[in-house]
Amino acid sequence: MKRVERLHALSEMLRRNGTCGSSAERLAREFDVSVRTVKRDLAALERSGAPIWSRPGPGGGYGLAVGASLPPVSLSAEQAVALMAAASAARDAPYSDLAAAGIQKIVDVLDPRTRARAEQLAGRVWVDAPPSASRATRSALEEGMAEQCVVRLRYTAQSGVTTTRDVEPVLFASTNGQWYLVGWCRMRDAMRWFTVSRIERASVTKMACTGHTVDEVGEPPTNARPVHGRDG
Repeated sequence: MKRVERLHALSEMLRRNGTCGSSAERLAREFDVSVRTVKRDLAALERSGAPIWSRPGPGGGYGLAVGASLPPVSLSAEQAVALMAAASAARDAPYSDLAAAGIQKIVDVLDPRTRARAEQLAGRVWVDAPPSASRATRSALEEGMAEQCVVRLRYTAQSGVTTTRDVEPVLFASTNGQWYLVGWCRMRDAMRWFTVSRIERASVTKMACTGHTVDEVGEPPTNARPVHGRDG
């Protein structure tokens, strides 16, 4: 395991332990390194701003203050490029602009050597992303979803018929390479799936949604899951 990756794993382990301390010996066994190396890693984390605490005696050891945020050192060049690639390949995904901005903030605070390596590696990853809906349209859909307000859509169906509808956004869904806005259509008085790329215009109204839930959409595909960052 590379040192940057070990530092990240070490800080995550200390965080998971909460108020329970881990001895240097236990940490050394966990990462298959010497006690001296562990103490050097802990010192590096502390210098980078991680609130490391230490307690002597039985039940003591090292820990990370509850509620503390991880220091910038916690990301490797490979992890940074993985995030860049994911955001670049999904430009039509909800909140993708915010994701790209957040990733850039992370890259900006990497140590110079890691940042340079990440930028060099990123040049070896090419993405040909398909065109997406306009930024104004996606912004309106994202705001309506986040604030749970009705969005007014100008929508052209696959049949070529164009309508204007008021929709209560319930969820975003991606399937077969397409993003959909799933919501309660007030014109049809039913749940409908709207292909985002077919939404010509969207605006957020001042009308609040009436409380339709994800359960009303139906059973998701067996391999579908929320993007909460955890498997299972």
